[in-house]
Amino acid sequence: MRLTQRNRSPQPPSRSGGPAPRRATAPLPEAPIDALRNRSSAATTAEASTWADVLVRRQFLHAAVQAPTGQWLVQHEPDGPLLVLAGPADVVELAASIQHRIRSTRH
Repeated sequence: MRLTQRNRSPQPPSRSGGPAPRRATAPLPEAPIDALRNRSSAATTAEASTWADVLVRRQFLHAAVQAPTGQWLVQHEPDGPLLVLAGPADVVELAASIQHRIRSTRH
């Protein structure tokens, strides 16, 4: 099937050939920043690494790398200064603050 202006659909086709049904999604409730610090467990290196990966891939950060000491080196722009974060909890907190900023500027 060739996509033309008439049959172009942003949804992938379903098994029946038509557009896939859309799901109704409710907006996520916004948590105050203080609530983000009240975690049931400490942030792990794997969690921090995943968040760093997402932030770089989505271009919210230019680079984020873990140093051998366990610290994280973060750079917002290619020529910008390096931020040194103490550990995984700081990376997760940075991700939370970026999410909060994004969500608060959407409304």
